[in-house]
Amino acid sequence: MALIKLNNRAVKDATAFGSITSLGSLTFISKQTASSSASISFTSGIDSTYKEYMFVFNNIHPQTDIVDLQFNLSTDGGSNYNVTKTSTSFRAYHSESDSVANLNYQVDEDLAQSTAYQKFFGSSGVGNDDDESASGYLHLFNPSDTTYVKHYIANFNYYHASSRSNNTFTAGYANTTSAINAIDFQFSSGNIDAGTISLFGIA
Repeated sequence: MALIKLNNRAVKDATAFGSITSLGSLTFISKQTASSSASISFTSGIDSTYKEYMFVFNNIHPQTDIVDLQFNLSTDGGSNYNVTKTSTSFRAYHSESDSVANLNYQVDEDLAQSTAYQKFFGSSGVGNDDDESASGYLHLFNPSDTTYVKHYIANFNYYHASSRSNNTFTAGYANTTSAINAIDFQFSSGNIDAGTISLFGIA
């Protein structure tokens, strides 16, 4: 019977490496800072330059307690934010006291062929105490395509008013073959008191 000899070669023994192709680069486009803002809109920078765009939300703080951050899309440069959407959402949460924890589907966050604003948090909104805020990201795929619907995926973590960490996952599609060229963010009630939203293109 033949013996199998194991050749235990380490990286230190290698004399050459193949090239690694970049999977995509992140390009900063613009950033907006909230200051008691009724809404924050991006009406430029979303075009055919990139097939994927990412919005990064940093410490978004509401003026009003227990409110939902939400968005809508536009095909006319921001004159109207009323694109039809279908989506799904779920969340996990855990309280500071360790007394409450759960994972569930969010019926009040999903849409079914609706032109309403897409919610990120649902009825279980972020608190407005001085140390309460929300951070996360939204990916928008190929918004300038005129053949397919426009998919989006979002993930947020926020400090709920009941002193717990809520992590929400939202995904859906804008059911239009028209190019998306603007987006609007607002709370379900009250102003965006503070925080930043940055827009990046992904090559």
